[in-house]
Amino acid sequence: MSFELVEPPRLSRATVSREEPLRLDAERLASSWPKARVLVVDEKARTPIRQGADGSFQIVTKSGTDVAAEPPAGACLLGEQDGVAYWAVRGAPSLIDGDDPSEWQDLRTRGGDLDATGAGLMVTAVAVLGWHDNAQFCARCGSTTSSTHAGWMRVCDKCAHEEYPRTDPAIICLVHDGGSGDAAKVLLARQPVWPPGRYSVLAGFVEAGESLEACVAREIGEEVGVDVTDVRYLGSQAWPFPRSLMIGFSAVADAAQPLVPADGEIAEAFWVTRAELRGALTEGDWTTQGGQQLLMPPSVSIARSMLESWAAHTS
Repeated sequence: MSFELVEPPRLSRATVSREEPLRLDAERLASSWPKARVLVVDEKARTPIRQGADGSFQIVTKSGTDVAAEPPAGACLLGEQDGVAYWAVRGAPSLIDGDDPSEWQDLRTRGGDLDATGAGLMVTAVAVLGWHDNAQFCARCGSTTSSTHAGWMRVCDKCAHEEYPRTDPAIICLVHDGGSGDAAKVLLARQPVWPPGRYSVLAGFVEAGESLEACVAREIGEEVGVDVTDVRYLGSQAWPFPRSLMIGFSAVADAAQPLVPADGEIAEAFWVTRAELRGALTEGDWTTQGGQQLLMPPSVSIARSMLESWAAHTS
């Protein structure tokens, strides 16, 4: 009945070391800047991504000295690998510098196609730069703040209050009936704002003072009106739109219990068999025996990893 993720979620992969001491060693940061590599990310969270001759996609970085003589005030250290420091800065395509605007893509479009190094760098860059955009003023006194610790802390210019990048935890849960074989069922749902035919698993934000397991039970009950048991952790991935951490679970529910989609939140919800889900994953655009069109979540989402793993389970 239980299952594990077959592969890590696409945006949970990373190879660059992000140890905190690196951010505090000013001498090391300055000396490593000339050979540093810099991701330039625009205000729409896009960075240049280029397809190689082998078909793979790679982020395109610039050398530190091509960006500035030293780390600029708004730069964020992403980490270090093989003696090379990686940074991120806000910017935009520059025709003067030979940039190709058509290469600039975001995580939703291309994140699932990047290798582990590129995915880890880009998801961190988007998350931290997005936090800086919204942390210009002190939450305590309203005064301006300044970046420090290589972009991982902001300090109030007036009261010295310290602020750090925020992450909002959210659960995402694959609900199944606990059955086995091709006849086992999984619960899919669609939000009203999604295109017709697009379905996924259920998700929701963790509330203050709430455990992850309690959030799973509450959100599933609120969104589709069913009770769940056997809540099990699967994995997690950052989802910087703008600052979420998606924490994946599976849970078991009775497929005979009536579904009651939450008004305004869930447009449709229904059960499909493992065989039907496999067909949808294979075809990418498929209709079940009951007549529902199934469009699966994109590969960049942990939801896709969860559905693929449950579909691949044989017992």
